[in-house]
Parts: sequence; C-alpha cells; structure tokens
Amino acid sequence: MLKEFDPKWIAWEVTRRCNLNCVHCRSASGLNSYDTAFDTDGAKAFIDDLARFAKPVLVLSGGEPLLRHDLFEIAAHGTEKGLRMCIATNGTLVTEEICLKMKEAGIRMVSLSLDGSTAATHDNFRNQVGAFDGVMRSAELFNKHGIPFLINSSFTKRNQDDIPEVMRLAKKLGAKAWYMFMIVPTGRGEQIMSELVTKEDYEEILKWHYEVEKAEDSMLMRPTCAPHYYRVVPQMNKEHERDDRLKRRSLQFSTGGAKGCLAGQLICLVTAEGEVFPCSYFPKTAGNVIETPFKVIWEDSELFHELRDFKSYKGKCGACEFIEVCGGCRARADAIYGDYLAEEPFCTHIPRNYVAAEPT
Repeated sequence: MLKEFDPKWIAWEVTRRCNLNCVHCRSASGLNSYDTAFDTDGAKAFIDDLARFAKPVLVLSGGEPLLRHDLFEIAAHGTEKGLRMCIATNGTLVTEEICLKMKEAGIRMVSLSLDGSTAATHDNFRNQVGAFDGVMRSAELFNKHGIPFLINSSFTKRNQDDIPEVMRLAKKLGAKAWYMFMIVPTGRGEQIMSELVTKEDYEEILKWHYEVEKAEDSMLMRPTCAPHYYRVVPQMNKEHERDDRLKRRSLQFSTGGAKGCLAGQLICLVTAEGEVFPCSYFPKTAGNVIETPFKVIWEDSELFHELRDFKSYKGKCGACEFIEVCGGCRARADAIYGDYLAEEPFCTHIPRNYVAAEPT
C-alpha cells in the first residue's frame, strides 16, 4: 500500500435518523429514516478492525449522531483505540450534559453546520425554525466547556450572496476552522439541481476565498468539494511572487502538501449499512465492512484503484496540467454525467494542451 493513499479521515454514519429535513441532505435523512446496521458491539468491532490498520480521524456523523443513545460509549472506545474521534452535528440537540459527555469521551473536534448569517437564511436551508438558534447556543456551550469546533457551510444560489457574512460569523463565534462547501447534488440535493452555483460564479467565489484566506491568520479556511481551488491558488500566486507567504503556499500546493478531491484516496464514508463510499457525496460502494475487513476494501477495491489512477480521468480533467493537485470532484462528475471519471462539470479552466472532441 502506497503511503500517499493511507486513510486519513473517515466519516461514519452512526445513524441515518435526523431531527431536521435539510434541502441539500446527501442522505435524505429524517426522523423516520433507516437507523443503522451497527449495534453497540458491532460498532466497537468496526473500530477495532479499523484501528488495526490505521489511525485516521473518525467523524461520527449521520443523520444526527446525537440521536444515538450509545454515541459516547462508541466515541470513548475509539479514543481508547488511538483514533482521533470527532462528531458532526447540526447543533440543535447540544446541551451542557452533552458537552460534558463529549469531553469524557475524548472528542477532539466538533463540526457544526451553519448555512446562513441570519436565522431567516439558515432556517430556510435547514427547513426548521430555531435551527440557527441551536447553532448559536452550541457554539456558546462549546466555548464555555473548551471544546474546539469548526463550522461547515453549504451554499447554493439561494444563499451564495451570504458567503462573506457567514465566514465573518464563523470567526466571531470562535470556530477553529471554516469550511465552505459547494454542494454536490446527491440525496435531496438532486431536487435543487437548478440552484447549483454556476461555474462562473464558482470561479469568482474561489478567487474571493483566496484573497480572504491569504489575510486570515486566526481561523483556518478551506473550500470543500471545490478541488479546483487547488488550481486557482497557484494560478493567483503567480501575481504575488514577492509575497513569501504566498510563495510557500504555492509550493505546498504544487508538491502535494494539499490536494483537491481526496475521495477514495485519503478519505471515505462508511454508511449506516456498512458500505464504504469514496466520500460522503459519492454513492457508490467499494465494499461492506460488516462482510469484509476495512483494510481489504481500502487496498483492493477496484473503485478506489480507479480513483487513484489519474491517467484514467477523462475530458478536460484527463488533459489538465493541474490533475495532480486538483483532480476534479469525482462525486460531482458522477452526479452530473453518470461517470465518476468524467471531467469536473463546474470548472471554467481550459487545460493548455486540451483539444475538445468534435461534436457528433
């Protein structure tokens, strides 16, 4: 197994049940959704299997993981096995008691979802009045109890104009990091295909992110599901050759210190049924951990081998000089074209050696 493809970050749907009904939910979760194939013993057995192979960040996700009664027993077991345990929550169920349980279980980081700088915008996205207040209350409690948290924000046309204000609010709340998600249309996201940010706006948003990030010192910023940012950065760095900090960042990007699409390369999702997907937005299975050891799936899956073979990528991605640092979003290519090796559909860049196929 090549070291460059060691699993670094794994999301695990510990339940698919959720108390919200968000417009973009990749798993279409709700209170009546399928729960999980992992009982407490089965969950611990999966952690044992995983820990024998690697020591990744393991994010307990959902659905809403706080709906699971044995969540902190599972989290504590992962901590004991040397995994870096995290929780991804919508924030509405966080209480003083929950915070104490997080600390006891050794939770290293919590991610909160915030999709608007006001209750009107966020609650509209989450289809629940009071969801915004839940995030604000959670952030306050996490700060009170010394629990580090980051904020994930998802954007479509309905809230893209709010991006700068959401970033400023995340910083004001004390988030350690802010991750800007450009959604991939899977699950309920398929129903809002017409709301996807255009590729032209996408490009301008990534350039805005670059300008803000280079001046931001107190909060980590990173676009997510936006691999072409790793093409935008070195392109824009050429205009700032006298800035040593930007030179270092450009070098980092060009030498593999950071990369775009990591699906099936450094990250994956384990679903509530035990299926291993390349990422949270890529509903194709490489195998099932209830039936097959995770190590075997990670190292031998044909799907993962294809994703790691950049020479197999098609269209503009296959011809692109930034293929090693970008790769295009494989989940988005699959959602739009039905082909996960196709070119990134929301990228404006024309590779210098690309010749488009003649129309038939």
